[in-house]
Amino acid sequence: MANVRPKKSLGQHFLTDLGIAARIAATVDGCPGLPVVEVGPGMGVLTKFLIEAGRDLTVVELDGESVEYLRRGHVPGLEPDHIVEADFLRLDLSELMQGRKFCLIGNYPYNISSQIFFKVLDNRDLVQECSGMLQREVAERICAAEGSKTRGILSVLLQVWYDAEYLFTVPEHVFNPPPKVKSGVIRLRRNGVTDPGCDFTLMRTVVKTTFGQRRKTIRNSAKSLLPPGVAFPVESPLGAMRPEQLSVEQFVELTNLIDSLRKQAK
Repeated sequence: MANVRPKKSLGQHFLTDLGIAARIAATVDGCPGLPVVEVGPGMGVLTKFLIEAGRDLTVVELDGESVEYLRRGHVPGLEPDHIVEADFLRLDLSELMQGRKFCLIGNYPYNISSQIFFKVLDNRDLVQECSGMLQREVAERICAAEGSKTRGILSVLLQVWYDAEYLFTVPEHVFNPPPKVKSGVIRLRRNGVTDPGCDFTLMRTVVKTTFGQRRKTIRNSAKSLLPPGVAFPVESPLGAMRPEQLSVEQFVELTNLIDSLRKQAK
């Protein structure tokens, strides 16, 4: 079988630089005892190095042509029953891994990378480490600290549960076909938090609402989260800030404040 054709509809840009592939595969070395799930292996450029490192590896691939390529044994050591033909976004990860904690890695398709990381957030009790490559803009946003103009919804919500680290940038010319943007490699590691100190469901709403109106101060963007007739407290210093300025701890404080004001109004 010939090499797999990259498909624009699937956001496929196949990495051709083996040195960079080896560096990305090594980013999961921090959890040597855990199984690894690779998203979108394509022709197995990352897969090869993960197998050579002796990892218990399962790959999830939507593209039937890539699945056939892998099942024909082009990546020695990859067990056929560890090749899952499926849409990662629709998979039940607990069922896939039989409830085991695991590490996630991949050269993530640009067109669904944010959705992948929201799925990581929803499966934070299973995903102990997540690393890989995605569009640099999204990578920088996920890792952005408070005060950064690139900070956004994913930055805050993921950083509640994970330590986020931007590792290195990958140029366009090491892909087939070359993307129009640079890529970034990041790593998320579970930080040990089991209780964020607030209602996390409400916090998600608070974060999404305030970043949805990021040019407004918190005092103004939070109005829609409060009952009619309830004003944001003038004495709170959070009111004069904008969402990208808030740390995770300050978003926890803001969530608890809104929660308290809602309960008082009942």
